[in-house]
Amino acid sequence: MGGGGTDLPSYYREHTGFVISAAINKYVYITLHETFGQRIIVKYSKMEEVQTPGEIRHPIVREALNLVGIDSHPHLEITSMSDIPAGTGLGSSGSFTTALLRALHCLKKNSVPARDLAEQACHIELELLGEPIGKQDQYIAAIGGITCFTFQPQGAVDIEPLRLSTETLSTLEDNLILFFTGFTRNASELLKDQDTRSKQKDAEMLDNLHFIKQIALDSKAAMESGDLRRFAELMHQHWEHKKRRSQGMTNSQIDAYYELGRANGALGGKLIGAGGGGFLMFYTEDKTRLRHVMTRAGLREVRFRFDFAGSQVIVQS
Repeated sequence: MGGGGTDLPSYYREHTGFVISAAINKYVYITLHETFGQRIIVKYSKMEEVQTPGEIRHPIVREALNLVGIDSHPHLEITSMSDIPAGTGLGSSGSFTTALLRALHCLKKNSVPARDLAEQACHIELELLGEPIGKQDQYIAAIGGITCFTFQPQGAVDIEPLRLSTETLSTLEDNLILFFTGFTRNASELLKDQDTRSKQKDAEMLDNLHFIKQIALDSKAAMESGDLRRFAELMHQHWEHKKRRSQGMTNSQIDAYYELGRANGALGGKLIGAGGGGFLMFYTEDKTRLRHVMTRAGLREVRFRFDFAGSQVIVQS
């Protein structure tokens, strides 16, 4: 919703990050099943069958099993499914890691607070695997809601729910629309350039991120005051500055889709996530017109509601 990019350690360790994130009712599902065979079976886009966690090729699964201490449970089948494909900017990797950790802790009968769950997911992806990504996806997947996160230089994360009136929340949910562009990408590849340039104290990159952070703070004020048209305008400004951050942020087709939306009822919008593909999010007060034009152009709409529960265990034996 705002501030994306300032949640990377290469930025917040020097300048403090601020992000507004929202959880939606599109999920990653992790199923654990204890089997009779003395092996570990992992099913995702591929299938693995191994004897020990250390043999697992999927890096997140391997590190999550080690972190939770599942090495003494060789009779285990892990299956993952998702409502949204990877590489679309909706936090699928962070959601996957968070959900997997929640399930494994449930298996071990561990009670883990949402904040700790998010930090463990961040530890796996950012520290153990060295991915040049931020922390917002893991936190919003664990906690849910529409939430403001302040990433402090020392590593602490301040969590504050966005304080919306019931009317504003309902209007926001009704007027935000997501369209899949048809393009997917690897977020790590796009964020690597930002991460490197931030560490090198590149003035152009840092100025861009400072501006994006201020837009997020202004967006918080606009939404909490009920001024959603101002929020839509800030979304547009956000996207215009975000495009300058990296050559791979957009392409001619995505730009054409965005301009088509703006010409047909969208008051503001932006590409969700690291950029390069995934979903365009628009704010509009003319949903029928925008839906008709964008779907006729070949884009698929994904309808959603906000989710305030965070990661959950659905069934526990």
